[in-house]
Amino acid sequence: MIKRTNFGKLVDIVDPPDLIEVQTSSYRKFLQLNVAQNRRKASGLQGVFKQIFPIESYDGRCVLDFVKYDLGSPKADVLACLTEGETYAAPLHVTFRLKEGEEVREEAVYMGEIPLMADQGSFVINGAERVVVSQLHRSPGMCFEKSIHPNGTILYSFRIIPDRGSWIEVQFDTSDNLWMYLDR
Repeated sequence: MIKRTNFGKLVDIVDPPDLIEVQTSSYRKFLQLNVAQNRRKASGLQGVFKQIFPIESYDGRCVLDFVKYDLGSPKADVLACLTEGETYAAPLHVTFRLKEGEEVREEAVYMGEIPLMADQGSFVINGAERVVVSQLHRSPGMCFEKSIHPNGTILYSFRIIPDRGSWIEVQFDTSDNLWMYLDR
């Protein structure tokens, strides 16, 4: 955190909160950089690979499995990326294991560059500083509502909010017609 200088006569009673701590800690948990490969939890990037792999061929003779991932060092530091129009990122190498019958091969594959978060909680993409803005996530389920139309008729509606995918909203109008809206 940056050291603040106070020129006022009153002393700060409470230290200012670290408002970007949510983003920085979340990204650290996503990458799990300082965690040994055999001690990484099945969350974040590790969890994505564990969820997708192993992939088995339709006849069952070949199995492609995820072993580990490594992030290399970034090509330049944050300031150099800002001035030179570069992306502050590190190369992502993933080690896979292919089993074909009795034969087993292991190989590290370059998967591309993964953006790294700067100490201030921002990303540098093509020389421009970008930030992640948190948003609220509605809990999945059904929501029922009742409202009164200006003519006095009671109108009913409900909303189906899935874990992923399009919302479905259903409303009745004053003529008892049913209206359905998808992903409004």
